[in-house]
Amino acid sequence: MTENALIPFRIDIPQAEVDDLRQRLARTRWPDPVPGRDDRTDFSRGIPLTYLRELAEYWQHEFDWRAQEARLNEHEHLTTVVDGQTFHVLHARSTNPDATPLVLNHGWPGSFVEYQRLIPLLTDDFHVVVPSLPGFGFSTPLSGTGWELARTAEAYAQLMTRLGYDRFAVHGTDIGSGTTSLLAARHPERVIGTHVGCDRRLLAMVGHQFPVPEGLSDDEVAALETVRAELVGERGYLELQNHRPDTIGPALTDSPAGQLAWIAEKFSPRGAARLPDEAVDRDQLLTNVSLYWFTRGGASSAQLYYEAEHSTIDYFAFAPTVPSGWAVFDTHPLMRRALDPWGAAAHWSEFDEGGHFPAMDATELLADDLRTFVRSLS
Repeated sequence: MTENALIPFRIDIPQAEVDDLRQRLARTRWPDPVPGRDDRTDFSRGIPLTYLRELAEYWQHEFDWRAQEARLNEHEHLTTVVDGQTFHVLHARSTNPDATPLVLNHGWPGSFVEYQRLIPLLTDDFHVVVPSLPGFGFSTPLSGTGWELARTAEAYAQLMTRLGYDRFAVHGTDIGSGTTSLLAARHPERVIGTHVGCDRRLLAMVGHQFPVPEGLSDDEVAALETVRAELVGERGYLELQNHRPDTIGPALTDSPAGQLAWIAEKFSPRGAARLPDEAVDRDQLLTNVSLYWFTRGGASSAQLYYEAEHSTIDYFAFAPTVPSGWAVFDTHPLMRRALDPWGAAAHWSEFDEGGHFPAMDATELLADDLRTFVRSLS
């Protein structure tokens, strides 16, 4: 592929790969169940075996990859090479001549599929650009080591130039909030505003990436510690991918059931008596998991965590001259005190609904909040 060129791309997974997935699922070597616990809805030890087997059975026998592939191909897809790495981008152009270019940044274990239902709600107002992180989706295979978030943000800036967009707004969740903030910090003359979607899980970073706010009462300190304690069990994947991505990579590449468990568990709603596919659409969830499987993205996406952990660059960068907006889902009373004690955010919204993947589980709320924020910038 010629450097700088934008190449039209169509998703077309070979049938042999689809057949191989189903055959591997049929041959899954399941663990023995542990007696004495609810093995369908109890996520206290990870994803329950009974529920995982239900998802795997559906994935093998009922899930229609070709139908999902056709829906994804309704959008324009492109690939381009930046700094030696192939990048995939979904580009949904608006028919509105005054539309604002908007970059949507995904994280892990998301992908451009995460924004599938959000895009149609935005294209009246925005030219939507959804790049895939290096090592994710069709931004594979990795060209080498060193693809941390700052380098990725620079690649995204070049991508927007190639698409013809000089100035643009940026939204992100999870790791995507890092590329969002770094784009603004490094290119404040181009980014007209940043919008971050998050949930109460971000409170676990207070005292680490975020300073502990001054003046907290004893009750507020106790509440913060309670949230941290609730979230400590969710850090297992993080520590492994931060430090040993090569160890988990082969398992995720060889076992579709393992890849399914690794991803689907992260979609379990916090504190809710709902299963992951009751919080988000089951077919959309499995389309996302299938994308990781077909591209071998389980192994390569884990590398980004290692790169971020061992980088000297703080990916929670801030650009004081660029207006920022926050949309907090499944909120907590301490969110703004903890994350924006200075009142620096130009726009702040909190919602009881939704969670860590608002484009999937609070789609209309997120779309409305994005429109409100960007309109406030004019």
